[in-house]
Amino acid sequence: MTTVASTEELLEIGDRIAGWAQDGEEVEVVVSVEGETDVRAYGGEIEAFSSAKSMGAGIRVIANQRQGFAYAGTLDEAVLAETLEEARDNVKFATPDEYLGLAEPDGAEYVSLDLYNSSVLDCAPEQKIQLALDLEQAVLKGDSRIIGVESADYSDSVSSAAIVTTSGIRYGETDTACYISAYSLAHEDDDTQTGFGYSIGRDPQELDVEAAAQDAVHRATRLLGAKKPASQRTQVLLDPWVTAQLLGIIGATLSGEAVIKGRSLFAGRLKQQIATSSITLVDDPTNPDAFTAGEADGEGLATRRNVLIESGQLQKFVHNSYTARRLNTTSTGSAVRGVASTPTAGCQALSLLPGTKSQAELCAMAGDGVLIQSVSGLHSGVNPVSGDFSTGAEGLRIKDGSPAEPLKEFTIASTIQKLLLNISQVGNDLQWLPMRSAGVSLLIDDVTVSGD
Repeated sequence: MTTVASTEELLEIGDRIAGWAQDGEEVEVVVSVEGETDVRAYGGEIEAFSSAKSMGAGIRVIANQRQGFAYAGTLDEAVLAETLEEARDNVKFATPDEYLGLAEPDGAEYVSLDLYNSSVLDCAPEQKIQLALDLEQAVLKGDSRIIGVESADYSDSVSSAAIVTTSGIRYGETDTACYISAYSLAHEDDDTQTGFGYSIGRDPQELDVEAAAQDAVHRATRLLGAKKPASQRTQVLLDPWVTAQLLGIIGATLSGEAVIKGRSLFAGRLKQQIATSSITLVDDPTNPDAFTAGEADGEGLATRRNVLIESGQLQKFVHNSYTARRLNTTSTGSAVRGVASTPTAGCQALSLLPGTKSQAELCAMAGDGVLIQSVSGLHSGVNPVSGDFSTGAEGLRIKDGSPAEPLKEFTIASTIQKLLLNISQVGNDLQWLPMRSAGVSLLIDDVTVSGD
């Protein structure tokens, strides 16, 4: 992987462009350089290898309560000057909005996070290739019923970004991330099942090939022989991977943007009890364990720990500067964006405050029920306004307090509101995943399981 630019170089580019602002203009410049490596092993050989570097700058201009934006996929100064002119031109066609404006320094201090590890750059391509090959072999050797590996991947990234605004924001940071993942195929008695496993870190040496392989093997083999369950209302135990996806759905309803657009089922419910008292939901991008941790948000304000639900009570929504103005509040340092887009408001690193019991102990507490190992179509199966959801699932029956026979081809259904109020236990197995949410086991009462 080629070395990315330093943040100081990117800040200097931002300074130059912001310095071209005309009277009556607010200008925001976001500059980014990223290097990525992706490796895929298949059949004991490398199926794909790529190492690429991308760069670009997004320029936002606000004038006369109108906003224009333009993006360039290069850092060539002449092109950036043209991009600024394009953003200015786009202002003319925009709709006036009295709440438009750049973020302004709010006094919140940036938390110093150790998110960069040079080992990603120092690690030779041959070592990265070997990680993917070793992962594939470890999965194949994990169980005699494993008949193949759909994919065994290694991926990493090194990114530097900076933001400079005429409102006084100037900040840059560099981070690294890497992970391995495998998708396995298990077969027995004319039944084939799939499973996956992964390991994440900021240093290739942190990646655990054996743990990722064992997870992929276990998830596939324990579903062999799965059958449809009978329809029933019962307790369900969500695997951390499923909980993380569910938190992503819930988090999307807890943004100021969702409230403004009429797409939040919790609008107007601040300080009300919306979940059982065991639920405390936090969005904390200052936690270095989070895969999506960062020192600054998409507008350059310091990120911070935001408690969204505390002991079941809704405490706040997340905001960027625009949604905060619209709803007469303050930014929570929660602007999210790509360099090629304008900022929106959203959660960045969601997690539940973990409980004290393991997944095995939660199974024992359930007695009988269903362990949900994976779901399909969750995002499309949830209505963000009503909270209704229905999604396909597979997992294991819980019988007499222990995981029993595998189950497939069933749906689980409830509402987000009812689900939050029916959570009886939160597990202690918090897991940070390669997404904006962490997972943890959740025991939930009274969920409809529809099978035969």
